[in-house]
Amino acid sequence: MTLPLAPAMAATPAPPVMEARRWLAAARLPAGLELLNVSQAAPVAPPPPALRAAMAAALDEDPGTHLYGPVLGLPELRAELAAQMTARYGGTVAEGQIAITSGCNQAFAAVMATLAAPGDNVILPVPWYFNHQMWLQMSGVAARALDTGDSLLPDPEAAAALIDARTRAIVLVSPNNPGGVEYPAELLAAFRDLARRRGLALILDETYRDFDSRAGAPHGLLSDPDWDETVISLYSFSKAYRLTGHRVGAVACAPDRLAQVEKFLDTVQICAPQLGQRAALWGLRHLSDWLAGERAEILARRAAMEAAFQGLRDWELLGCGAYFGYARHRLGIPSDALAERMVSEIGVLALPGTMFAPQGAARGGREMRFAFANIDADGIAALADRLNTYAPA
Repeated sequence: MTLPLAPAMAATPAPPVMEARRWLAAARLPAGLELLNVSQAAPVAPPPPALRAAMAAALDEDPGTHLYGPVLGLPELRAELAAQMTARYGGTVAEGQIAITSGCNQAFAAVMATLAAPGDNVILPVPWYFNHQMWLQMSGVAARALDTGDSLLPDPEAAAALIDARTRAIVLVSPNNPGGVEYPAELLAAFRDLARRRGLALILDETYRDFDSRAGAPHGLLSDPDWDETVISLYSFSKAYRLTGHRVGAVACAPDRLAQVEKFLDTVQICAPQLGQRAALWGLRHLSDWLAGERAEILARRAAMEAAFQGLRDWELLGCGAYFGYARHRLGIPSDALAERMVSEIGVLALPGTMFAPQGAARGGREMRFAFANIDADGIAALADRLNTYAPA
């Protein structure tokens, strides 16, 4: 006898990055070519030496590193992040509006659990971040797809047309995953105004905000004294300080919502990892100059990516920024099949647009995401050369 599966869980597609790794395991790389893995947006290098030393000291000298901590996170980390967000965005963000989570994905799941129930719906721009859609589907919440066209920028009026009595939130990611585009401040303000008028939450995932190309604050949402009545801000320390394996993220929202978030966090994990929290706090206090260098390197790779794609015959770059280039191809093969073939035919592992769009959506079959943050300028040039000479039969 086979035990039954929950229908919503069973209907949810497999995790895309794990699916891509299965392609890699089954493929034979072309002779003489090293793999260019541009599938996952995660630093492959360890944290900088000074941060690793601080983490080692915490393990050896701070007994609290090995114990349960407060469910909403270390008070010192919550206070430091609140102070830095206040300085960056203007307005006021208080410690009591911050919770620390086990990565930004958990922040999204925790917040969504306070907002939407089975039968409700949430608006996601397409191409979307697949883990957002997966959590909604597993939770019985419908993802309402908001197409972004060639600009990859969502339209508030088109979003308004999707709202009904069961809509609970609009989710935006800027800088965008997978598209790479940075949403203009006035566009974010327009979505905030729409959400406020219609009684919805505006969830803004800023996992990649440390690599935004713009100087100063990328938006003014948090300068509104009543920002937490509508806006919920998500963040990750993983990319900034190379802490992906230590799982540290954050949510900023109204204190009464955090009281509900606390129930979710306590039930799922009790608290975010103590070592990761201490590492994030040390990074916030000591690594601003180092992080500025990381940002400069990512921006240089972005420029190299944009230049490399200008001369490609069958590829058009729709968006580029943070860790990602998002491109449309003219090869006449659906992207999911093309991505799997590219591993064994040209040694490139990338994710197809079908993983970032509703099943059967036309645009997904013509698009591909390239996470360029883990390849240097030479790697970007090699990627462009392999794509430009690729002519699948």
